[in-house]
Amino acid sequence: MDVQKILIDKSIKGIGIITLNRPNKKNAINIRMRKEITECLNNLKEDPEIGVVIFTGSDSIFSAGFDLDEFNKPEVFDELLKSSSIYHRAIWNFPKPTIAAINGPALGGGFDLSTLCDIRICNEHAKFGHPEVKFGAPPLITPLRWIVGEGNARYLCLSGFIINSREAYRIGLVNEIVHQSFLLERAIEIGQTILEAPMDTLIYSKKFYIEHLGKNFEESFTIEHDKAFKELILPKALEGFKKS
Repeated sequence: MDVQKILIDKSIKGIGIITLNRPNKKNAINIRMRKEITECLNNLKEDPEIGVVIFTGSDSIFSAGFDLDEFNKPEVFDELLKSSSIYHRAIWNFPKPTIAAINGPALGGGFDLSTLCDIRICNEHAKFGHPEVKFGAPPLITPLRWIVGEGNARYLCLSGFIINSREAYRIGLVNEIVHQSFLLERAIEIGQTILEAPMDTLIYSKKFYIEHLGKNFEESFTIEHDKAFKELILPKALEGFKKS
C-alpha cells in the first residue's frame, strides 16, 4: 500500500517509527490510516531488522481520536467497523515491543492507541481522555484497567475527564514525562535498551504478556518459569548465553 496518512522511518538500527501524519486533522485516525498502520505492522513483524516499534504523532498532537466525519457516512460503516477491529488487534497482538511517544493530546482512539502499546512516555503538553462517552460511544476500558487499575479506568471512561501529563504519570498511565525536544530521542533510547536483550526472548515475553493476562499464579509460573527454562534459558546456557 502507498502510505498517505502515516510516515515510516526505519533509519535507526533495530527500530521502526510510525508517525501519525494528518496534522490538518489533528492526526485523527480514519479508515485509511488504520489500514496503513495494520499493513505496516504486518510487514514489520516479519522484518528481521526491526525489533521495536515506536508510535508518535506529527506536529504537536498525538491523535485527537477517530475521524468523526466517517461516522456521518452510513455507506462506510461496514468498512469503519472492519478496519477498526483489525487495526486494534494488530497493535495489541504485535509480537515485538511497542512504545508510544505521546507528543501532545491523546484523546479517544488516540488514547486507546497509547494503551495498546507496551510502554508510554509523553511530553509535558500531553493530555489523555475519553470525551467520546459524551456523545454515546463507550470507551475501550480493558487495556486501560490493566495499566491504571479498575478505579482509575472507570473514573476516566465514565466521566470523559481529560487529565494532564502529571496526573497521567501519577496514576501510572505513562512511565516518564520528557521535554518535547527529547521525547523521540528518549523513546529511541528506551527501544535500544530493550534491544540489548535477544529478540527471541523479547518475543517470548511479549507473547506471554498478551496471551496470559488474568491467569492464576500456577498457570503463569508454569509458562514464565518452567516453559521459559526449557525453551530459552537452558538452550542459551548451552550456547554461553550468546545474544541471538
